[in-house]
Amino acid sequence: MIVKSAEFICSNTQVSKLPPPEKPEYAFIGRSNVGKSSLINMLTAKKGLAKTSQTPGKTQLINHFLINDEWFLVDLPGYGYARISKSKKEDWNKFIRFYLDKRESLQCVMVLIDSRLEPQKIDLEFCNWLGEHGLPFVIIFTKADKQSSIKTDQNVAAFKRKLTETFDSMPDYFITSSENKLGREEVLGFIDSVNARFKGVDSQEFPL
Repeated sequence: MIVKSAEFICSNTQVSKLPPPEKPEYAFIGRSNVGKSSLINMLTAKKGLAKTSQTPGKTQLINHFLINDEWFLVDLPGYGYARISKSKKEDWNKFIRFYLDKRESLQCVMVLIDSRLEPQKIDLEFCNWLGEHGLPFVIIFTKADKQSSIKTDQNVAAFKRKLTETFDSMPDYFITSSENKLGREEVLGFIDSVNARFKGVDSQEFPL
């Protein structure tokens, strides 16, 4: 896929005010400080499209970006940041999960995992929640440039082992680096293939 255009459309906390569910959507989500904004900017080749911050948990809105006038890249708030209040965290969880469970045009959830870390309970719990609700998802391991490829492979293998304790098989996954564009073509190619199938069905939803 060649990204010819990437345009910010809207930010809000109300699912009812999102763009009409007429184009395929891909929701990017992960723990706070997983490198989500940098990954989005790398995939779209548009520096500054998603705002990066040194303050984890700053993204608090559902952000829609229209790519090539054909599909939406959706930037969701990060989870797992301890310094926000319990009530605010619960509010975020409610509207994020409502969006994921009810959005008709959502094709796939792109779950970002820091490749430098051993399997984290909160990431595994979120993946299990997606599985329990029948939501298609893939794993995107980030920050692979921050360590050796051997260490990345070890952490990916450890995550796969933990996830397959509750899943019959490992979902598709990609190893990425925002610094050197590792995995860019693979992630965009995956989205392109799902978009092609989306166009080939009458329904607004396509189960992977």
